[in-house]
Amino acid sequence: MTTLNAGAAPAPVYERSAGFWSGVLKKLARDPVAIGAAAVLLALVLIALFAPLITPHDPYQTSLLKRLRPIGFENFLLGTDELGRDLLSRLMLGARLSLFMGIVPVLIAFVLGSAIGILAGYAGGLANTLIMRTIDVLYAFPSVLLAIALSGALGAGIGNALLSLTIVFIPPIARVAESVTTQVRGRDFVEAARASGAGAFTIVRVHVLGNVLGPIFVYATSLIAVSMILASGLSFLGLGVRPPEPEWGLMLNTLRTAIYTQPWVAALPGVMIFITSISFNLLSDSLRSAMDVKN
Repeated sequence: MTTLNAGAAPAPVYERSAGFWSGVLKKLARDPVAIGAAAVLLALVLIALFAPLITPHDPYQTSLLKRLRPIGFENFLLGTDELGRDLLSRLMLGARLSLFMGIVPVLIAFVLGSAIGILAGYAGGLANTLIMRTIDVLYAFPSVLLAIALSGALGAGIGNALLSLTIVFIPPIARVAESVTTQVRGRDFVEAARASGAGAFTIVRVHVLGNVLGPIFVYATSLIAVSMILASGLSFLGLGVRPPEPEWGLMLNTLRTAIYTQPWVAALPGVMIFITSISFNLLSDSLRSAMDVKN
């Protein structure tokens, strides 16, 4: 069962500067794992963007005479699915929805969760307690069960699945944001700004945001892989993307009956989910390591 461990995500907070970010980029440029993961993700993004132009066949064209053909059959490089559609074309076009459902919920949750967490962390006291205890109500539920429950209540569809995943990811991001903001709030440069008469909004905008968004962003990037897996799971259960749209989780569901006759063909969508998820995780780990000033 997928869980979201917010406590282990953020690195210690250090004051950020242009030189700091320049050093982070240099570390990433020297990291072969980061370069490899970024290259894979860039290739997937380009494939997703230009899929309608580069797919070798119509991903929606069916042929019952060519259903469940093996890898390398005639001019179908990766075989065909249960309706005789070209699997390579559907995997390429399916990258659009899979990446969309992985990135967009996390991006929205990053904005909303960061705002909630920063507000709670900087305000402190009773406001912090009320906000974070409310967040803990959602955070107490396992992410998989919460996503399924919300999608089941809202109904199947891309929009409802997107909303469900966004709600799932807001609590852990808010907890990380609150934690790092609480650290920054007690730093000397914030106290100096407060003593000089700067208002709360100015302090947050000038001194807090630049120091907390980095750790929050690093944690959020690690959630993209989780989001993709959860979105694929929702589609697999019939609560996400609907046929005939190609999406890797939905393709796994429709191909599961072929696992004994054409196992390699049936496993291909799962392989794509694994490659994409591990690439996001590796890039996130490399970014977290590059941001650690102790390295």
